[in-house]
Amino acid sequence: MTAAGWNRCAKAGKTPPGEGGHTFRVLGIDPGSHVTGYGLVEKTRNGLVWVAQGEIKPKRGATLSACLQTIYEGLRGVIEETKPDAIAIEDIFYGKNVQSLIKQGHVRGVAVLAGRHGAVPIFEYSPTEIKQAIVGYGRAEKAQVQMMAKTILKLAELPPPDAADALAVAICHIHFAKTETI
Repeated sequence: MTAAGWNRCAKAGKTPPGEGGHTFRVLGIDPGSHVTGYGLVEKTRNGLVWVAQGEIKPKRGATLSACLQTIYEGLRGVIEETKPDAIAIEDIFYGKNVQSLIKQGHVRGVAVLAGRHGAVPIFEYSPTEIKQAIVGYGRAEKAQVQMMAKTILKLAELPPPDAADALAVAICHIHFAKTETI
């Protein structure tokens, strides 16, 4: 995790990873070629606790291979620093733009590889499953997901959109707890 990530933990008055009653820690990933969001949520006896969140943003105009490297290295760093018990990743949704779909598939691939490299079990959820788990409606809008992530995790402010989606993926896995890895 970057220094900025640790600072977000301290500013929010949250316990940094590895301290104070670890039970089950899930890293949610929202793969995107422009912004890949990540969010770490811990399930404790007292409910769900926010641990960290962030967005990995490759340089604008970078080649696809450079973007993939940035995302891979960023996620590897997060995994090494936070030591999640599981990784949950959003499955690809079928859009109209084939080129975007292919890029998203590449990003999802490096995210899965980063988790596999860290020997962490990886689970996948559809966008509908994630929205159903956090909002109660499978066709919820991004703003609704942000608001529910803020509410469920008792955050002081709305998380950025892609980080909120990643937090929602983590919450979804905590609620559904699929057993079949990818």
